[in-house]
Amino acid sequence: MFNSKNFLIRIIKSLGLVFGDIGTSPIYTFTAIFLLIRPTYFNVMGILSFIIWTLLILVSAEYVFLAMSLSKKGEGGTIVLKELLIPLLKSKKKIRIINFLAFIGISLLIGDGVITPAISILSAVEGTRLIPGFEHLPQFILIAIAGLIAIGLFSYQKKGTEKVAATFGPIMLIWFIVLFLSGILSVFKVPEVVLAINPLYAAKFILHNGWAGFFILSEVILCATGGEALYADMGHLRRKPITQAWYFVFVALVVNYLGQAAFLLRHPEAKNILFEMIFSEWAIFYIPFLLLSVIATVIASQAMISGMFSIVYQGIATHIMPLFKVDYTSTKVKGQIYIGAVNWFLLFAILFIMLIFQESNKLAAAYGFAVTGTMVITGVIMFFIFWIRGKYFKSALSSLVTATALTFFVSNLYKIPHGGYWSVIIALIPFSIILIYTYGQKRLYRALQPLAFEDFIVKFKELYETAPKIKGNALFFVRSIEKIPPYVNQTMFINNIIYENNIFVSIVRRDSAFGVNGELKAEISPGLRFFEIRIGYMEVEDVQKLIQLAGIHEKAIFYGLEDIVTENIIWKIFAFIKKITPSYVQFYKLPHNKLHGVVSRIEM
Repeated sequence: MFNSKNFLIRIIKSLGLVFGDIGTSPIYTFTAIFLLIRPTYFNVMGILSFIIWTLLILVSAEYVFLAMSLSKKGEGGTIVLKELLIPLLKSKKKIRIINFLAFIGISLLIGDGVITPAISILSAVEGTRLIPGFEHLPQFILIAIAGLIAIGLFSYQKKGTEKVAATFGPIMLIWFIVLFLSGILSVFKVPEVVLAINPLYAAKFILHNGWAGFFILSEVILCATGGEALYADMGHLRRKPITQAWYFVFVALVVNYLGQAAFLLRHPEAKNILFEMIFSEWAIFYIPFLLLSVIATVIASQAMISGMFSIVYQGIATHIMPLFKVDYTSTKVKGQIYIGAVNWFLLFAILFIMLIFQESNKLAAAYGFAVTGTMVITGVIMFFIFWIRGKYFKSALSSLVTATALTFFVSNLYKIPHGGYWSVIIALIPFSIILIYTYGQKRLYRALQPLAFEDFIVKFKELYETAPKIKGNALFFVRSIEKIPPYVNQTMFINNIIYENNIFVSIVRRDSAFGVNGELKAEISPGLRFFEIRIGYMEVEDVQKLIQLAGIHEKAIFYGLEDIVTENIIWKIFAFIKKITPSYVQFYKLPHNKLHGVVSRIEM
C-alpha cells in the first residue's frame, strides 16, 4: 500500500543523499565560465541556453530516463551496468573491452570524487570576502579554513553518518528553496532571460565564438557534475523518490541560473556571481546564506565520500579491487560502511589539490574531464544493453546522449595541460590498482596449481581412514569445490592435520545485487562436508553469523597465504598490495583466535 508520508520523507532524504553535488554547482559554474569570456548579452544568453539543455540531455535524459531504467534489484552504477551487459555478450573479446571500459569509468568517478569537495568547499569559503571588513582576506587563510573543514569531515567518517544523514535532506531542501527564491527575484528584473530555453541561443553562441566557444563547453559541464550520483546512489532510496525529487531540483537549479544570468546582465563587472547576487538582493541574509552554502558543500562532500565507499565495496565484492579493511559504522543501517584506506587517500588528495590550485576558479580547470569520461562510458554501455534487448528507441536516445557527452569530453581535452592532468593522475591510481590486482589474481591462481577434486578425494579418504583425527570441526576456505587450493594439500597431506569434521567453505558473490543464503551440503565423504555461502554483490554481511546459523561451531579456521617471489616490478607491486591488505578471512571479520594461515611460496 502506498504511504504518501514515507514517500515524501524518501524524497527529502534524496535531496541530501543524492543531490548535494549537482545542487552546489550554481556556486561556481557561472563564475568559472565568465572569468573566461565577456558577459555580453549574446554570451550570457548562449551560455544559459547551454546550461539548460545540458541539464535536460545529460542529467534528465541520460541518467533519470535511461540509466535509472536499468538496475539490479533497484541498484545502479557503473558496475551494475557492466554486470547487466556482460551476460548478454557472447564474445570474450567484447567482455574484456566492456570490463576495461568499466574499470576506466570507476577510476574516473574516483578522480572526480577528489575534486568535488575541493572546489565545492573552497568556492563556498571564498564567499567570505563579500562580508564587509573581510574583502582582503588572504587566500591562504581561505585555503586553511577549507582544509580544516575537509579534515573535520573526513575525521568524522569512522563514527558513521547515520544520525547526521537524517538532517541532510531538510538542510538541502532549504538550500534549493533559497536558490529558487533568489533566482526568481532576479529574473523579475530581466524577464527576457527565460527566452534562453530556445536552443538557438546556444547554436548562435557556438557560431559566433567558433572554437573558443566550443572549448567553453568544458566549463558549462560544471552544471551537470554530480548528475551521475542520481544513478549511482539509486539503491539507497530506489528510483521513484529520486526522479520525483529531480523535478524539484531541476526547477530550482534552472531558475537560479536564470537569476544569475539576469544579475550578470545588470552587473557585468560581477566576479563571484551567486554570492554577489545574494549580497546585492538579500544583504541582511548574506551571512546566513554563506553558512548555509558551506553546510551544503559539506553535505555534497559527504554524499561523495559515502559514494566512494560504496563504489570501492562493489569493486571488492566483484573481485576487481583488493580486500581493503572495511568497518561497519551502524548496527541499524545495513550497508553503512567505512573504508579507512579510501577515506585517508581522499583527504590527502583533496588537501593536495587545494594547495596546488589555490583558488576555486583555477580548480575548474581540472574539473569536468573525469565526469564527462564517465558519462561517455555510461552512454556506450547503455546503448549496447538497449540494442541487444531490442529497445531501439532507448538505444537511439542513448546514442544521442553519448554523442553529447563525447562532445563535452572532447572540449575538456584542452584542460589537460592546464591542470586537468591532475584528474587523470588521480584516476590512474585506482585504475592501476584494479588492473594489477585483477591480472595478478588470475596469474596467482594459475601459479597456485590447485588440485582437482577427484584427485583430492582419493587422498582424503585414505588419510581419514588411517590417520589420527583431532576432535571438533575445522573450516577450510576454498574458491570452489572443483579446485582445491594447495594450502589444503599442505595442511592435510604434508602436515597430517585432519579433524573429525572437515568443512570446505566457499563464499560466492551472486549475479544479483542483494540476497544472502548459506547451505550446508550433504556429506561428500565421511568427515568431509561443503558449506556454500551465496551473497549479493552489494550485500554487507556477517559471514561468522551465517556459519553459526548453519549449526557449525568450528574449532579452527584454515586459510591460504601466498609468499610471492618475483623479479617483475608489476608483480612486486601486486605482492605489496596483497601484503598490506587483509586476507579474505580477516576481511569477513572471522574470529582471529581460531585463524591459521598456511603459507605457500609462489613464483610469479
